Amino acid sequence: MDFLFSSFAAALWMIGDLSPDVVDAVGTSLSVSAGATVFAAFFGVPLGLTMGLAEFPLKRFAITVLNTLMALPTVVVGLLVYGFLSRQGPLGVLGLLFTPTAIVIGGTLLAAPIVANYALAAVRGADPRILPTALTLGAGRMRAVCALIGEIRFGILAAVIAGFGRVISEVGVAMMLGGNIRGYTRTMTTAIALETSKGEFAFGMALGIVLLSVALLVNLFLHFLQQR
Repeated sequence: MDFLFSSFAAALWMIGDLSPDVVDAVGTSLSVSAGATVFAAFFGVPLGLTMGLAEFPLKRFAITVLNTLMALPTVVVGLLVYGFLSRQGPLGVLGLLFTPTAIVIGGTLLAAPIVANYALAAVRGADPRILPTALTLGAGRMRAVCALIGEIRFGILAAVIAGFGRVISEVGVAMMLGGNIRGYTRTMTTAIALETSKGEFAFGMALGIVLLSVALLVNLFLHFLQQR
């Protein structure tokens, strides 16, 4: 128990003292997670809205595939993106492997299905009279859809926040595509895994406290939106 208490005290000291390694890992995690979330929202929200509003053949199958992608293993995403970005891959000439951009790409693939599913759920949970009423009152199709989006805006925001929570807490993609380079691509999760294996338990605990704090804030905000 003394080991845990002393490590916890040292972790709090590192956080309060703004240790450069802690700050770098936290900053990298927040920046790549924010970038991946923006792109995931850009692709996922329109996809979810389209699948919720449009009728097309094999719609149920498409929804099943989308639900399956929510459980996509991070190492599989990392493996596929690694194959594309490696020197032998089709995009190897861009030199993106082991850069923050590669982590953003992998995070986008992880978060987009979650964002799309939440957006789809928001559409399904909306009052079905919104679109017909708007159309009856003379609004065009696009304006009626905008009215619907306004009604489900909290659900859309919840979708984006859920995507952010997925990206910031994962380790497989960040490790495989970022390479865990200190001061460049080392995120909180990869730093925790590396430093703990090296015996730097207090440093890993410091990052764990910050990561848990971020996750708690995200989930509290998501719960608040769901209540709305």
